[in-house]
Amino acid sequence: MLAGPPMSSHDRSSCSSFYKGGRTLGALTQNLQMLSTSLLLILLPVLIALCDGQSPRPTCTISPLGVGHDDTDQVLAAIAQCGHGGNTVLQDGVYNITRKMTWDLVDAKVDLHGSLSFTPNIQFWLNANNTYRVVFIQSQASWFVITGSDFEVDAHNTGGIQGNGQPWWNFFTTTPRADGDGRPISLTLFQAVRGVIRNFAIQAPPFWCNCIAESQSVVYDGMLCNASNTNPAFAGQNIVPNTDGIDTYRSDNISMFNWDITCGDDCLAIKGNSTNIVAQNVTCRGGNGIAFGSLGQYANLTDIVENVFMENLTMTRISSTVQPNMQNGVYFKSWDATINGAPPTGGGGGMGFTTNVTLRNVVLDRVNRPTTITQTNGAKSGDLPSKYKFENVHYENWSGTSLTNELIALQCSSAAHCANITFTGFNVTVPAGTTPEIVCQNADGVSGETCS
Repeated sequence: MLAGPPMSSHDRSSCSSFYKGGRTLGALTQNLQMLSTSLLLILLPVLIALCDGQSPRPTCTISPLGVGHDDTDQVLAAIAQCGHGGNTVLQDGVYNITRKMTWDLVDAKVDLHGSLSFTPNIQFWLNANNTYRVVFIQSQASWFVITGSDFEVDAHNTGGIQGNGQPWWNFFTTTPRADGDGRPISLTLFQAVRGVIRNFAIQAPPFWCNCIAESQSVVYDGMLCNASNTNPAFAGQNIVPNTDGIDTYRSDNISMFNWDITCGDDCLAIKGNSTNIVAQNVTCRGGNGIAFGSLGQYANLTDIVENVFMENLTMTRISSTVQPNMQNGVYFKSWDATINGAPPTGGGGGMGFTTNVTLRNVVLDRVNRPTTITQTNGAKSGDLPSKYKFENVHYENWSGTSLTNELIALQCSSAAHCANITFTGFNVTVPAGTTPEIVCQNADGVSGETCS
């Protein structure tokens, strides 16, 4: 049940008789001498705080209503009551969530011990009226949005989101997929400032696991995303595409620590206008690796990616029955300069640059390609070369194994050469009996490796 609100201003006024004229704590004790000593010790800190004008922070505590019951109303009621200046506690168990939900948190904490289980009502969620469209890029849908400032959501390594993705993945084996088609992002932070997401797990996300958009100074410390096919009929197939661990967009000063991602697409995706990004201690299990892009999709917009530091990254191949892909270590991609169609599925012609990127202490386990830069996303024969620029990218202390001999492929645009790409301690092994291939097209100032 919900805890009651703090004492009203009328109630607090009754405390003035204890302190009127600057009376001491002893005087307050005399006025309360009818209370037992033990009760007095409990009440004194609260009464002193109230008399000093400092109300205790409200706390709202709820438990799941049980199987067959809808928990959406009680969760939203708790956040409405305690989401500004208070603490909301969702106790252990499964909370059934049946419609879109926003948490507006200001100077607040949420202890999420249980799991928010979003019903696998596919046609309901694919209706645009039933989701939010706060993520501009590719018109993505969200079913759960956290916004506000100065908040912390701690899931204590026991709570988080259950996306019930398997029915979605089964459905889309026979139904065409397209960006912006309404598949919901599991957790979206939108216009969040000075927030913390801690020890959070997202199981079976139907689409992107996380997205952060139009936000500043946010820390994710401890994030598990697990998009694993459990249907034997699809063993050995990637039926979980677009299950990115996170996409960052129009956000600054974002830190990601201690991530463990099993997915069928980009482990981390750094999209346009992502600046001052830190990622440390990230394990990517299957999928396409860590992506910068895609960039330059919108002809009328400029995409800037600047000051990105990533270290202690592991890309590891897992059982092909769960996820057959382990495509890249880290890769960069932009659209070309010709506009082919319109977003969310088409586009191109966008301007901008990616600069000052450091990728340090990276371990690769049987990836197809350690690293690439490609600038022909969505391209057709005869298209104009991309004007998007990649520069000042630094690879430091890479090790592990590649399943192909294409060690490095810098396939940069003739209209915007890559510049100052450096390799220090790049010791990735290619298959026995093959010669490492290092390709540098339109790449100026490459150091540490010999280009062919």
